[in-house]
Amino acid sequence: MTAYAELMIGGLMSGLVVGLAALAITLVFGIARFANAATGDTMTAGAYVALSVSGATGSVIVGGLVGALAGAAIGVVVYFLIFRKLAGRSSVANLLASIGVAFIIRAIVGVIFEHQQQVFQLPLVRPWRILDIRVQPSDLNLAIVAVLTLATVFLILYATPVGRRMRAVADDPGLARISGISPTRVMIALWALAGSVSAVAGVMYGIKTVVTPEMGWDMLLPAFAAAILGGIGHPVGAICAGILLGTIQEMATPFVGFTYKLAISFVVLLIVLLVRPSGLFGRNEGAR
Repeated sequence: MTAYAELMIGGLMSGLVVGLAALAITLVFGIARFANAATGDTMTAGAYVALSVSGATGSVIVGGLVGALAGAAIGVVVYFLIFRKLAGRSSVANLLASIGVAFIIRAIVGVIFEHQQQVFQLPLVRPWRILDIRVQPSDLNLAIVAVLTLATVFLILYATPVGRRMRAVADDPGLARISGISPTRVMIALWALAGSVSAVAGVMYGIKTVVTPEMGWDMLLPAFAAAILGGIGHPVGAICAGILLGTIQEMATPFVGFTYKLAISFVVLLIVLLVRPSGLFGRNEGAR
């Protein structure tokens, strides 16, 4: 039971990372109406920037903040250079463009930082023992970071004017435009928010594991699965589905091994979608 409890704690941490990445995907899909495949590589870029800054300053907190700012900057730059010009095109065209952006970011990261595995230099701390269950202090710190990030995102979405504009565009783009809402300002805020959330997820994942140019690409499939499972376009659903999938993956490791645990998430996804195609939090909508 102790081993399973520790696996559950690890699953919660993995689920928070997946949930943050799924939240970034959901934000873009809800407003820009396409699946952003560059989310994973934005995670990677944010992790590398945070790693470099933390190495130079000796502070992981400063590195993480600069990494989040770098993710926001990447999102805004990519919007102005590519996705603003593709406004009005099909979702498939935007999806293919985002795949190209992902390859470009990964190539730039590989050239600048090379391809060796790197790790955050963290002090060695004894794990806490709670009822004979080992809990790493770093896990608690990362959970606090994830909760603060989520609180900031939802505060922006539901308690600020720019958040209300973003939700208005997500609900009805045409009506929002007629109401005088500037699409460009909304998109800048969207891409900055999605980029920073992706970068925070990348930093968390890099601290838990290692930092490589492919780390974000490897996390993209679970993030897409969580976004779909939670109900595409539903922020709360993305977080809950990410935590669910991360926990199931870790709990299944003793039975299927590390290599095949990713398949468990997709089995759960298929079962849920067969029963409820709109996802856990999505709404069934009809058309005529």
